[in-house]
Amino acid sequence: MSAEQRLKALGVDLPPPAKDEANRVRALRSGQHIHMAGHGPLGPGLVPMVVGKLGRELTIEEGVDAARLTGLCCLSTLRAYIGDLNKVTRVVHAIGFINSAPGFTQAPQVLHGFSDLMVEVFGEAGRHTRSAIGVAELHANMPIEVEALFEVPE
Repeated sequence: MSAEQRLKALGVDLPPPAKDEANRVRALRSGQHIHMAGHGPLGPGLVPMVVGKLGRELTIEEGVDAARLTGLCCLSTLRAYIGDLNKVTRVVHAIGFINSAPGFTQAPQVLHGFSDLMVEVFGEAGRHTRSAIGVAELHANMPIEVEALFEVPE
């Protein structure tokens, strides 16, 4: 089953892709790799659909859901950039920044929401290396921001 077919089977509609702004782009190709700028669980107008710190306002389960939503936003940008998610041959790497209250040490569990989605959509090619980093603050009090690297043939 292809990535696009898996999305359809999951009943997933990707949100509209965010637009490039100022002097930065949301995705950039370098050889076989598409580098994704930091994405969060953003809705229309780049307004966060989820806000708060993990371990204070949000539970791990809510963080996992926010990470999954962030993954959907990332896939939306990727599809808009390359035209078709079936072109992706591998999810290479992800870095998740988790907005964490003091003492919150479960950032890796939160990032599972993103990683699990990548495997659901891309199968074995969705398994990737990653880092999960707890941070004191994120833009607009988003609970998570993810940078990702995808492989797409030239």
